[in-house]
Amino acid sequence: MYVYDAFDHRFVAARVAQFRDQVNRRLSGELTEEQFRPLRLMNGVYLQLHAYMLRVAIPYGTLSSRQMRRLAHIARVWDKGYGHFTTRQNIQFNWPKLEAIPDILEALADVEMHAIQTSGNCIRNVTADHFAGADPDEVADPRPYAEILRQWSSLHPEFTYLPRKFKIAVTGAAADRAAIRFHDIGLVVVRNAAGEIGFEVHVGGGMGRTPFVAWKLKDFLPQADLLSYVEAILRVYNLYGRRDNKYKARIKILLHEAGLDKIRAEVEAEWAEIRDGALKLAPADVAAIAAQFAPPVFAERVPESAIEAAASAADAGFARWVASNVRPHRVAGHASVTISLKPIGGVPGDATAEQMEAVATLADAHGFGEIRVSHRQNLILPHVARDDLPALYAGLVAAGLATANAGLITDTITCPGLDFCALANARSIPIAQEISTRLGDAARQAEIGPLEIKISGCINACGHHHVGHIGILGVDRKGREFYQITLGGSADEQAAIGDSAGPGFWPEEVPGAVETLVATYLALRSDPAETFLATYRRVGLAPFREALDHGAR
Repeated sequence: MYVYDAFDHRFVAARVAQFRDQVNRRLSGELTEEQFRPLRLMNGVYLQLHAYMLRVAIPYGTLSSRQMRRLAHIARVWDKGYGHFTTRQNIQFNWPKLEAIPDILEALADVEMHAIQTSGNCIRNVTADHFAGADPDEVADPRPYAEILRQWSSLHPEFTYLPRKFKIAVTGAAADRAAIRFHDIGLVVVRNAAGEIGFEVHVGGGMGRTPFVAWKLKDFLPQADLLSYVEAILRVYNLYGRRDNKYKARIKILLHEAGLDKIRAEVEAEWAEIRDGALKLAPADVAAIAAQFAPPVFAERVPESAIEAAASAADAGFARWVASNVRPHRVAGHASVTISLKPIGGVPGDATAEQMEAVATLADAHGFGEIRVSHRQNLILPHVARDDLPALYAGLVAAGLATANAGLITDTITCPGLDFCALANARSIPIAQEISTRLGDAARQAEIGPLEIKISGCINACGHHHVGHIGILGVDRKGREFYQITLGGSADEQAAIGDSAGPGFWPEEVPGAVETLVATYLALRSDPAETFLATYRRVGLAPFREALDHGAR
């Protein structure tokens, strides 16, 4: 993983010192809250319903065990003993005191972490496939390119005050596990006919009030031109993006209103001016960054693990966990493991300080000290020997982290909602907890199979409800929480925005509505292998809507 150089250390330390002075001026009354607001947002500090919240960047979702231990320390010393992992591959601390935040940032800087550009109208944390560097179908590890983009974008003077926030995601495989089609810029690492590395460029995706699947702007962008082309896109957006209406300020609206051909022409014209300048990536520079993401040295192992097979035969719980939470690795005899942060009836995405420390210890013992955060609000150990799976599972059981539900109906994506967020209209967490409790039986989850439920507490869609196989949106209806349901969304390479399932539901009705949808799917699927999404795409909305109209309440 990337290691800070001397410049990085000076850069982050200077930002901590600057923000410490700003906080002191706010606490003394020299700065009003209105004056302080843009300063704190540039350092990832929000003012939520009950307290300040600090959002810490985890670039492209990659953590070391040392960094995870520091996050646990912060949770224990300066928060309420836990952190919340987000859909942006970040972590949020919901209860820090303002006067303590500079100390937290200093503690983060000591382990090469920060909170810069996790908020504000700037280029946010660059995200990537959480199985990067491990997946068998990968063209190339996308993280070196994400790191190049991070270095280029950090405090970029031209893009510090964009019309609105700007999000970039990179994946190195055809199977999209980074939701790149719902980002302002989504990049897919590809090879052309000559075998050269480049990028398929998608622009203008997003969720929120007006969801759009991104448009493909370029089929093949040479590796050397990555920064110049991305900068050209940002320049065009910065010039033409609306600033009079924040609801119409994202690049997706610019694409929708101006048209793809017009924006492509503007980007190409801008790119022609800068393509051969200082932003041209030299192969040696790319190689130097890529070297920091070199895979670990794997011991030679046989493809099939007798130790794993014996444990599966002896322990049904372990076998279920392997079936749902363990996936193939590019190196024989190894696997990537999802550590679910979705215990049955628990708060999705939360991890206690003790659990974070346990994950760090298990990563050191079984995963080369490397941890990933997924946009699905889970943790990943990307490189685990299959012989080590039983021991890893035992450690996860002891830490309360062995829930076998990755990709299943209780593996919900859920925003903090009205329990924490000042923007929310409705609670998300209790809805997720009740659905999880009702549908958490292991045999029932196995029968249902892959099914993604995503829940947002407001139209900003931090819970990605638009792309849930079942999406749930909390709204305000005459002062009461009310929920709308969408069906058939997907954030993968077959990206789709969900269809409205009709009239909404009161909070107590939502779990029943989900059960009705599940029962309808089970009755309609052609065979046990047909997933919810495949069934929905085959039969359409009508039978599901009819079932909700007649049976949900």
